[in-house]
Amino acid sequence: MSRLLILGAGIAGQTAALHARPRLSRKHEVVVVSPNSKWNWIPSNIWVGVGYMKAEQVTFSLAPVYKKTGITFHQAKAISIHPEGDSSSSKPYVFIGHTSEDKLGQTEKVSYDYLINATGPKLNFEATKGLGPGKNSLSVCTYSHADETFKHLEEKIERMKKGEEQTFIVGTGHGQSTCQGAAFEYLLNLEFVLRENNVHDRAKIIYLTNEFEVGDFGIGGMFLKQGGYITHSRIFTESLFTERSIQWVTQAHVKEVTPNEVIYENFDGEEKSIKDDFAMLLPPFSGIGLKAYDKNNVDITSLLFASNGFMIVDGDYSKKTYEEWKPSDWPETYQNPKYKNIFAVGIAFAPPHSISKPMINPNGIPIFPTPPRTGMPSGVIARQVALNIVDMINGKYSEPKRKASLTRMGAACIASAGANFFKGTAVSLTMYPIVPDFQKYPDTGRDLKYTSGEIGLAGHWIKLFLHYAFIYKAKANPLWFVVPE
Repeated sequence: MSRLLILGAGIAGQTAALHARPRLSRKHEVVVVSPNSKWNWIPSNIWVGVGYMKAEQVTFSLAPVYKKTGITFHQAKAISIHPEGDSSSSKPYVFIGHTSEDKLGQTEKVSYDYLINATGPKLNFEATKGLGPGKNSLSVCTYSHADETFKHLEEKIERMKKGEEQTFIVGTGHGQSTCQGAAFEYLLNLEFVLRENNVHDRAKIIYLTNEFEVGDFGIGGMFLKQGGYITHSRIFTESLFTERSIQWVTQAHVKEVTPNEVIYENFDGEEKSIKDDFAMLLPPFSGIGLKAYDKNNVDITSLLFASNGFMIVDGDYSKKTYEEWKPSDWPETYQNPKYKNIFAVGIAFAPPHSISKPMINPNGIPIFPTPPRTGMPSGVIARQVALNIVDMINGKYSEPKRKASLTRMGAACIASAGANFFKGTAVSLTMYPIVPDFQKYPDTGRDLKYTSGEIGLAGHWIKLFLHYAFIYKAKANPLWFVVPE
């Protein structure tokens, strides 16, 4: 009997568990550990944040899904990994702390034969003074954050209806933040809601970002096929903002957020600030803080995790300049090089380098996006890793054979630009590859046959359909597997 232990039940963890369970006989066990009782379709938190959806429309309870699929579920937080076991046993295990009401405070050792780290990120609001819910800015990173954000938005709209003017800042709250796409989506949905409420003329809307130029999105920007022409994503994004009377500030590292002001440092090393009434700023990500110990209880965290807390996998992490990096440096199997039965998927793995060009201001502060790892590639990677482990458990192979490098993977992304079944729009983007390959495509880094972008109502319909399709899939409903990652 073998046990596959999966840490995390987000997009990547859920995908891995659902693909592994039906391919393994019942003598083998699939176990999921997650501190949350609910699954959240995170892309739709944007809509919760503007009131288009309620929190219960983007979540569901995990326990019933795992019960019907034969997956063991522990509602618990992973605390430490012990890949060599300990003094009492050589069996590797993860030390967990339960978070459910009936077991709160209890701890447990959960052994494994194969481990998938799909824990996702820590939302590192602490990296910027005053950043985050409960402090001086808002978020849509979780459904509860998004619900709170909408309540603040409602209050601002009521003020504007009474004649007050309001300044809205949306963007990134640190020089190393990621998920610019989520900030972009929320920004355009916010602008749409203000127009729908006939208060747009009383609003000043500002996009504040650590991108060197808008349209970078943490992927270094891209050239798009659009209407028979080739357009750079910077021009595409600037056009969208100009049409909607949105201002933008780039190359910004937010240093502090006060109750009514965002203070930032720019690429020239200058300190500037913007007064605001509403600030939705996304934090930088880090690993969740898992520790690792050998059989003698010696800390070996650095053998499993990079300095940012994300897990080391089969990429090339040697120090090189941006120009020296090659597509072959990116991971393919997501297997830890030291402990071959440990893998990391989704946001949990450590990228070997940034996709956007690293930029540091005269004061030594890095101001550039860290690599995004969105739903589609996270799902694809999780599926391939799960299938590799299934093959090894079943004795088909002794090492992973399936590969899923971001340098040979395409992606489709639909960014909502206004949620309404009749008047809404969305930006539909495709790209190949996700990580640009300037050796193969020296002019653009990507294949223009498969890299395109357009905006329209059809995109909103597709985005809405995908919302329901992916929740249906994550619930393991009949024929769930026909919905692609």
